[in-house]
Amino acid sequence: MYQKKPELAKGVDALMIWLYVILVLFGLLCIFSVEYKNGDPVLQTFLGFKREYSKQFYFFIASLVVATFILLTDSKFFTATSNLMYAAGILLILATFVVGKEVGGSKSWIPLGFMNIQPVEVCKIFTSLAIAKYLSMPDLDFSKTKSQLIAAAIAFSPAILSVLQKEPGAAIVYFSFSIAFYREGLPAIYLVLVFSLAILVIASIVVPPTALLIALSAIALMVAMIFRRKIKRDKGILVVIAGIWLLCVGVQFFLVPALFEKVLKPHQVVRIFTTFGIDDYKFKAPERQAEMQKEYAKLGTVRKGSNEKIEGYNVKQSKIAIGSGGFIGKGFLQGTQTRGEFVPAQNTDFIFSSVGESFGWVGCIILMLLYFGMMFRLVFLAERQRSTFSRVYIYCVASILFFHVALNVCMTLGIAPSPGITLPLLSYGGSSLVTFTILLFIAIKLDADRQMVLR
Repeated sequence: MYQKKPELAKGVDALMIWLYVILVLFGLLCIFSVEYKNGDPVLQTFLGFKREYSKQFYFFIASLVVATFILLTDSKFFTATSNLMYAAGILLILATFVVGKEVGGSKSWIPLGFMNIQPVEVCKIFTSLAIAKYLSMPDLDFSKTKSQLIAAAIAFSPAILSVLQKEPGAAIVYFSFSIAFYREGLPAIYLVLVFSLAILVIASIVVPPTALLIALSAIALMVAMIFRRKIKRDKGILVVIAGIWLLCVGVQFFLVPALFEKVLKPHQVVRIFTTFGIDDYKFKAPERQAEMQKEYAKLGTVRKGSNEKIEGYNVKQSKIAIGSGGFIGKGFLQGTQTRGEFVPAQNTDFIFSSVGESFGWVGCIILMLLYFGMMFRLVFLAERQRSTFSRVYIYCVASILFFHVALNVCMTLGIAPSPGITLPLLSYGGSSLVTFTILLFIAIKLDADRQMVLR
């Protein structure tokens, strides 16, 4: 039977395409602004594949080719192969334990010669598809605990493997899938519990142990007083309150110390501590204390003043660069901090600092508007889908984008620990650019075929 050839532009959301292209070109501009040397031939260096802005340009061309293939692919391909691709992604992550290349203390990269690929980054695509496939099963009841646990296992298995690779920063992004779960009916109490746990962990390192213990006890007593009438009728409520109190105390005195002394690496602990201005945390093992001191010195962490918090060199230089940009910025190719290479990783993790220095507050606001415009557009696309598969997948993409942008910008401004997360479509890196291109263009393709009910 004759079938029409797929049309590239049919049903494609033009606004999403424009937002994508503008963000990538803006990223190229920022990478060029911090790496270009006065007197270099622009065209020759752009085409030479030696500078990072040149490599990013070619990665962009490759990404456009990949995007074109996605738009020409039948949408049913993604539903039919989602589980197979997820399994392949897990195997790819496992392969890094054998053939992986160590970069920055993390053995999570596979060298391909012209670029390194990080499987846990690419696996976001496969995980999004696998979650969409599972949640779109016709007989699935997501209100049941069993279904929720299976979905959580699909979402967090790559994250667990990432932690084992000593790459917890990449694992954090996998928590973004909880937003898609919430949209599909996950009770809000789960999100509240996760958020409360995060606050408790932060409080355990910021607040003195005795003071926090008193505060937790006071809160437990206050809750017991509020529910005293119900407790008289049902003693089980008191047991629950006491159990939650014991759990919080356990997190404070056992989980948090184990996390910082045995799970996280010294440089990761330093990133967290410098964010919250902590330099007096007492480690039980003397050798761990010595490792921390070496890491502080290695990262250039210095005390700003006798009564001020300590601050990491990376973040300090980033904040100086952003602050020096003022309202409208110093101008293109006029930045002194970023062009002088004072800011480490200024083309990757800290590329937002180059935006702040070159284009100022105005440039940062425009960039954030572009990102939020893309996120809101994705939510709009998700809500107009007839297919549960398409809706869940697009929500996964929007959630991943939100986590990356929020964590990267907060890290650059020094209000969140540095997890080593890139700024989507702006940061240098072929693995990151191609991954986000695939994520976005699968969403665009699914929306273009929204009249189809995919399972």
